[in-house]
Amino acid sequence: METKNNKKTIRAWAFFDWANSAYNLVITSTIFPAYYVAITKANGGRVTFFGKSFVNTALSDYALSVAYLIIVLLLPILSSIADYKGNKKIFMQFFTAIGALACGVLYFFDANHIELGIIAFALAAIGYSGGFVFYNSYLPEIATVDMQDNVSAKGFTYGYIGSVLLQLICFVFVLKPELFGIVDQTFPARLSFLLVGVWWMGFALIPFIVLPKGSPNAVSHDHNIIKGGFIELGKVWKKVKTMPLLKRYLPAFFFYSMGVQTIMLVATGFAAKELHMPTSALITTILIIQLVAIGGATLMSRLSGRYGNVRVLIAVVIIWIGVCAAAYLTTTATQFYVVAAVVGLVMGGIQSMSRSTYSKYLPENITDTASFFSFYDVTEKLAIVGGVFSFGFFEELTGSPRNSVLVLAIFFIIGLILLFSLLSAEKKVKQNAELSAV
Repeated sequence: METKNNKKTIRAWAFFDWANSAYNLVITSTIFPAYYVAITKANGGRVTFFGKSFVNTALSDYALSVAYLIIVLLLPILSSIADYKGNKKIFMQFFTAIGALACGVLYFFDANHIELGIIAFALAAIGYSGGFVFYNSYLPEIATVDMQDNVSAKGFTYGYIGSVLLQLICFVFVLKPELFGIVDQTFPARLSFLLVGVWWMGFALIPFIVLPKGSPNAVSHDHNIIKGGFIELGKVWKKVKTMPLLKRYLPAFFFYSMGVQTIMLVATGFAAKELHMPTSALITTILIIQLVAIGGATLMSRLSGRYGNVRVLIAVVIIWIGVCAAAYLTTTATQFYVVAAVVGLVMGGIQSMSRSTYSKYLPENITDTASFFSFYDVTEKLAIVGGVFSFGFFEELTGSPRNSVLVLAIFFIIGLILLFSLLSAEKKVKQNAELSAV
């Protein structure tokens, strides 16, 4: 294993975020949601999926919930194999291939192929999420504890920059199709989906070439693959319960992630349906979010060094609660722009801070990093399943996504209460450490 804090290795690791964040921006945040709402707005926004009728945006929410639930079931198995054999890079490559190919298939998605589009949309989410658990598990292997906040923020920064660059390219096709002689109104969006697949696979080659395959866990094992994966997850949970800070942090992370991840996934669909904003305005908004988020991730990293991770997380979650309240009351595009700017400020920061906080709470001599980060990602993905499903369910139940926003606010409030509990636990641990030193 290379020495930690190697600049070349860290840069290559960050390029994985550069590669796959294009999917996160174009497919989940901007062009796909706007395109999907546009081609399914007939029949009162209801679509038929294998013979069953759904509200269009609720169907895409359910598809994401299923995709993340599949990831929850797969990751314990795959990460334990990666830990045993030290081949986590192989799984990064496997999921990248799935995600990139699924984005390519979305090129054929139109109003006459709803089933094809929704399935490819779900597979792309599986590819994106599956690769991330192994990407995250490299963090304690490539960076020392004192550098993990900076390295984590660097990954998100690369992701935002890379995704914005591709978004700008797609932006030209979507807004000015006449410059290229494009007459088919669906072609610019479908071309964007194809470009995401090429970008994703192409830039992922950088980390695949440079990163080590991963350090194997020296502990022997004799479980079969499927059973062993969940046994390892159970072992991690038992270890977590002995860690006073980590066992308090994870529930807080789960609840506020239900809000954060859901807002990031449904914001564009919300604006397209409730505010009737055109695709060009939505793309501009998301670009603003991405640019602000670059500074946000760096700012949170610096604030954590001064005030501590938990205090910064508490402040950020309070802002997220305000975002929910503002979104519920938003009725104009201008108001949405303001809310979006605030979201950008705290979006990258809370993701980066959450990952590095978890990494800091892990023992320094830990060997089964993939299993521990699988547990982290399972927690996050379960939060997405619960949050996105709740959003879609309450939209179908009440007839408006506005009411779903209030449900997300409840999740944030629960997370905030748990973070205050974690802050108290940190003080006790510090006091006990000081007494032991005396």
